Amino acid sequence: MTNALIAPPGQIADGPDSLVRLDGQRFCTEQQPSAQRVEWLKEVIGREYANVDITPPQEMVLFNDMLIYPWQEGVRLSPIQSNAITLERLPQEPSHSSQDCYFMVLLTSGKYKLEQGGREVFLKPGEMTIYDATQPHRITIPEAFSKILISIPRKILDQRLNNIGRITATRIPSAEGIGSVTSSFIQSTVKQLEQFSRSQFQLLSQPVVDMLTLSLGQVIENKLTTTSHRQIMLIRIKQYIKSAMSDPELTATKIADATGLSKRYLNNLFNEENTSLMRFLTEERLELCRHCLANVFYSRLSITQIAMRYGFNNMSHFSRVFKKYYGCSPRAYRQLFTNS
Repeated sequence: MTNALIAPPGQIADGPDSLVRLDGQRFCTEQQPSAQRVEWLKEVIGREYANVDITPPQEMVLFNDMLIYPWQEGVRLSPIQSNAITLERLPQEPSHSSQDCYFMVLLTSGKYKLEQGGREVFLKPGEMTIYDATQPHRITIPEAFSKILISIPRKILDQRLNNIGRITATRIPSAEGIGSVTSSFIQSTVKQLEQFSRSQFQLLSQPVVDMLTLSLGQVIENKLTTTSHRQIMLIRIKQYIKSAMSDPELTATKIADATGLSKRYLNNLFNEENTSLMRFLTEERLELCRHCLANVFYSRLSITQIAMRYGFNNMSHFSRVFKKYYGCSPRAYRQLFTNS
């Protein structure tokens, strides 16, 4: 990708005045040709945040507009607006040491799903979560949305808190208490960016990190005292299922034998998440197949190879269940992205 595709910081005509005053940058897909937006955005996110794979929206043009404001000690504040999109962390190591960060997410509009470490969280506007940018994760956003992303170097939070890895992809309560104060303060800060001088803005960095630390600390304390045996077992079961997904003979009996639990107990655990054991397995397999069909990097694989790769050994069944979940056949779905 050539540098000509990257909009120079501060040179987009309709960017906010705060970009120049607060040393910010803007990266927006609107400045790129439609055919180059996916690769351009992938490069920008890979350079500024983490190496990810991108699945663009099916029924709308790819649009993503991110502002990045530097704060003290490598912390960064990023208001982001986007159409529907799916991001999945690639297995590469971080390209730069500056990418070794935790990302705090505050959703301001739309819907947001984050998966990491065998956990998943669904956010509503005003709610927050955290994830480790260096570890595998998947972000699924089904509609237009806006969020505030705060990138915090690992060393800063690890010096303040233990066990952060246990609360990634966990909702940080924001309806009351310190979480509510933190969420409101961050949103107010973004709304007032045009009013701050550079020195005022920089002085807000430490209070924000302090409030986030308090909010996370509360979650960690609650997690350590209330995490039940059932929750721990569910995480381990999901991890086992994902590791054995390619096995076409992976049945409830086989999962029960591997985990040492009864099929009834397994289904009771998944019932608490409003699903069943085998539905979870099917949906995970389908999502991996859908990801490959939409991705040019897997174009060398036939649809049959992709289906068998993730445990489907009956193509009629695969096509039928894929269409049920995604509204079209696997072949038609792949063509949506081949034609674009």
